[in-house]
Amino acid sequence: MINTQVATREMFLADLVNQCGKLEVANSESSAYGLQDLRDAATEYVLAASFPTVRDEEWRFTDLSPVLQVPFHVPQSNQSNVKLTDIIMPVKNRDDLPLRLVFVNGFYAPDLSTGNLPDFYVGNLSNVPEKYRSRITDVLSKHKQQTEVFTALNTAGLVDAAVVFVPANMPIDLPIHLLFLTAPGASGTMCQPHCLIIAEAGSNITVVEDYATIGNVPAFTNAVTDVVVGENATVNHVRLQREGLDVVHVGKSAIEQARNSRYTCHAISLGGKISRHNLEVFQRGEGTETTLNGLTVAFGEQLADTHSLIDFNHPHGTSRQLHKCIVGNKARAVFNGKVFVRKAAQLTDAGQLSRNLLLSPRARVDTKPQLEIVADNVKCSHGATVSQLEDDELFYLQSRGLDLERSRYLLIDAFAAEMLNQLPIVGVAKMLSTCMAIQE
Repeated sequence: MINTQVATREMFLADLVNQCGKLEVANSESSAYGLQDLRDAATEYVLAASFPTVRDEEWRFTDLSPVLQVPFHVPQSNQSNVKLTDIIMPVKNRDDLPLRLVFVNGFYAPDLSTGNLPDFYVGNLSNVPEKYRSRITDVLSKHKQQTEVFTALNTAGLVDAAVVFVPANMPIDLPIHLLFLTAPGASGTMCQPHCLIIAEAGSNITVVEDYATIGNVPAFTNAVTDVVVGENATVNHVRLQREGLDVVHVGKSAIEQARNSRYTCHAISLGGKISRHNLEVFQRGEGTETTLNGLTVAFGEQLADTHSLIDFNHPHGTSRQLHKCIVGNKARAVFNGKVFVRKAAQLTDAGQLSRNLLLSPRARVDTKPQLEIVADNVKCSHGATVSQLEDDELFYLQSRGLDLERSRYLLIDAFAAEMLNQLPIVGVAKMLSTCMAIQE
């Protein structure tokens, strides 16, 4: 039985890699960025790797075996018929996000994308101006050394990517919306979006990375995002996962911060039958500031998993992390937050807190804040809490004329407000609050 299971996992990866190998890379992109070499190295890694199981420490709370039951296919071209009116925006007023880059089923959709300014670049990999290409090649080349099977699988199928490139000393006032849609089509569609966000020294930018579906689409989203924050640059990053309940979502965000840079991530997870987000931040210079805000909302039988890592390797680094989970029905949430403070990272100031709200007796959360400190002159803290709605709070609201359902929603909304109120776009926060009310 075990041998059969192993064979199934190996066949699953081999089939997907074989489909990725059929994706065509334009000669210009292959030569300019070395994509074919990257794909070949990633393919070799995937074929030698193992599909994660609950026996692996990093996946012990997240069972991906249902993924193996679906014959996913990798689209070879953009065959969707999505129209602009079909797009589900994360704001009521489209003017709140006027600069938009859209990918459908993993392929760039220029007809659905809007806006661009000559001073910086927002577009796909194929159309990047020549003057930015060498810098992008440097970022992509880091994927030659693979350490994780799903990231390698994404690289094996890399033919294009969403690119945001902000030159040095340029503040961008408009938020940039990167929308990745899964659209109706053949069942079992696998999409592999790849994002490159590069903020050069002294620049400032806000990016909304948004994953959504049109209709009930069985799908597997395997996303990778690279964020490079230059010296004294600022990046505000909103990552919104609101896909359908027939979707399995695995995402990797890798962030590198240079000296005196500031990076803030607001990671919101609402959708997906099974979702996993690996968020890794590497502080590559002293004086870096990192803020990670996370909110997971899971109902029904959803499983939502967040693994984060902050790696300090230079003095005077700071980080603040707050992750909240709201879990109802028979859903399950997982949070594993790691903070590594290496010997060279003296005078580090790091704080981490996991707060969780369970709304039913069958809801479950597994939380594990984790510190590993080698330096001897630091200020670090971590903690975790798990609670339920208080009966006396519900009674108080009901005594003021509210029914039980409204009272519950107000308390849940108040718990989430600490995260939503910090979002850099007010319209997104309002829409997320509405979505939570519908789910609850």
